[in-house]
Amino acid sequence: MIELAEVHKSFGRQHVLRGVTLTIPPGKITVIIGPSGTGKSVTLRHMIGLTQPDRGRVLVDGINVATLDRRGLTQFRRRFGMVFQHAALFDSMTVYENLAFPLREDGGHTEAAIRTRVRERLQAVGLSGIEEKMPSELSGGMRKRVGIARALVLQPAILLYDEPTTGLDPLMTDAIDKLIMAMQHERPITSVVISHDVESTFRIADQIAMLSGGRIVEAGAPETFRRSGHPIVRRFLEGRSEGTPGDPAIDETMR
Repeated sequence: MIELAEVHKSFGRQHVLRGVTLTIPPGKITVIIGPSGTGKSVTLRHMIGLTQPDRGRVLVDGINVATLDRRGLTQFRRRFGMVFQHAALFDSMTVYENLAFPLREDGGHTEAAIRTRVRERLQAVGLSGIEEKMPSELSGGMRKRVGIARALVLQPAILLYDEPTTGLDPLMTDAIDKLIMAMQHERPITSVVISHDVESTFRIADQIAMLSGGRIVEAGAPETFRRSGHPIVRRFLEGRSEGTPGDPAIDETMR
């Protein structure tokens, strides 16, 4: 479904991605983990064509994203849904209008069809009956779920989550994890989740990839990660910051 091959990306003098190579299997949940500031969100932006690589290729269903023109990118992005870290709801719109917005932008939907789709998506995330509420009236967990509902409203083939459990308490984190898995069982979607939550990662992932120093240092099934002997992987999973500046493993993690 998605393949990144030797992807490099710099912003000015900051070299963020240094040859990221990763295959995202279709119909599965892949979680990309790693320390803050290592390029996880930049990697996600490459998948949807919001950022273009300086070198390397990003392929989605065999299409090289860098070759698409503006119109091609618009069509291409319709196969994606995006769940932003802080939900990114329109504060001046009701929950209903937030979910209806992408359907209206897409065109070809009657108001009756939009109303039905919005209610179905809200019901799917356990939030029936809140259509007329404003985002300011919702808890953090509710905003996250509305964000997921909006990402699903166009029935995408690929769903991208940028740290969906950041800032949530353990109970709400568990609820969001269960929702992500439930959405996957409802209709097989290729899901990519950016996370730094180790417990959440092992709960939801079919595949885990660790990004450190601008490269993927390990990728595989959760049991592969549990057994990993890679020093950077072990330190991240165990929450250790052993070493001192000058230690190659620490320098690679913090680069």
